[in-house]
Amino acid sequence: MEQRLILVNLLIKLGVAAAVSSALVRSVEFKSLLFREERSLRQQIYLILWIGIPMGLGVWIRLVTPSFLAGDLSFETTILLGLLGGRFTGMVGGALITFPALLYGEWATLPFNLLCGFIAGQLRILAGNQEEIWSFSPFIDLSIYRWIRRNLPTPRRFDWQIMFFVTIVGLRFVDTELFRLLPHSTFTLESPKLWVEALIYATSIMVIGTELKIWNGVRIQIKLEEQERLLLSARMEALQNQINPHFLFNTLNSVSSLVRFDPDTARELILKLATILRRLLNSGDAFVPLREEVEFVDNYLDIEVVRFGRDKLRVVKELDSGSLEVMIPSMLLQPLVENSIKHGLASKIEGGSIFLRSRLTDSQLIVEVEDDGVGMGSAHLLEKPTGLGGTGIGLANVAERLKVLYGDTARMTIDSHEGKGTLIRLRLPALHSEGSIPAALHEERSSMRR
Repeated sequence: MEQRLILVNLLIKLGVAAAVSSALVRSVEFKSLLFREERSLRQQIYLILWIGIPMGLGVWIRLVTPSFLAGDLSFETTILLGLLGGRFTGMVGGALITFPALLYGEWATLPFNLLCGFIAGQLRILAGNQEEIWSFSPFIDLSIYRWIRRNLPTPRRFDWQIMFFVTIVGLRFVDTELFRLLPHSTFTLESPKLWVEALIYATSIMVIGTELKIWNGVRIQIKLEEQERLLLSARMEALQNQINPHFLFNTLNSVSSLVRFDPDTARELILKLATILRRLLNSGDAFVPLREEVEFVDNYLDIEVVRFGRDKLRVVKELDSGSLEVMIPSMLLQPLVENSIKHGLASKIEGGSIFLRSRLTDSQLIVEVEDDGVGMGSAHLLEKPTGLGGTGIGLANVAERLKVLYGDTARMTIDSHEGKGTLIRLRLPALHSEGSIPAALHEERSSMRR
């Protein structure tokens, strides 16, 4: 074959490897199989079929269309299967890929691919840390440089990256010698020119490295998304489980002052505090019916009424009965109510009222928390009051939480007038049951339970 045609086929080979690996990794099922560290026998077979069938088709195309030799990636794919799935996956996958070649008389490809699958599977065991596999780079000079730097102070074990590189080169050399001994029983691109032969070796390394890099890029993206989801879950859980010591201290002081002259009220206060603590510590639900959220806020307000005095803090509820079963994020209303007390009524000598309203309109749930206090200035609007009496989490967190959970389908607005009060209005999608919660919200709910 002309050297120019060999070079063209080498370039096409790289393109085919990138195209096939990119197409495969678009499948959710394939990703779930590929990125597992441990696989059952059935999962190994599925992984073999996912990769082996398109690559076997490439071998068949090479046999029926002699002008298109770049479709044969059997050598590189067998090594990849062994490396990612182990000896069984590598050997069985290599046999599946070479099946079309066997039908056309290339019998030596079967034992050679079985050898490649076995050795690659053994390398997977020697790697120990699976990150070594995914971080493989075809640029061996950098690996050698890093290995020398690590071993200059004190000698360590041989670098796995270099070992894998040498293994690919060694198996490629065996393939070359096998083709020279049995030219009609196997297939490989060969050239009498040394520089072209070096490019053939380099292409095999680049094909393996390219497929690993493409898959690893998707793997890293999945890990980042998982870390982002776990971070969100941790923040949600922190908001739900926030127990501010000042709130607890003030409540216990109120109980202490009531024990002697009003023991019944003190007992009722303790029961409400216990209910709040139980909800905060044991809640595993990211979404609850509005009815449950209002009950939780009632317990919180009952405690605040005792602390401020019944003549200084009044609560008025105007709740549409049809809205009470709508699912909303847990611990959504309490920070809003607390904000009204802290910034609206606490500094008002004569006290005031808090209004809780809810209604359904146009497939939306509208919830309002309003007070007739002193209003919030721009500084107060920028503050982040925490749940249950401190600073750090509050209005900003509620707004961010709504944005993450609902996107553009939810909105929080704040309308505050100095000396007149503040109105906080939430517009949420009306989710009437667990089945109506979108998949993304279900993931957040499940992660909270874990």
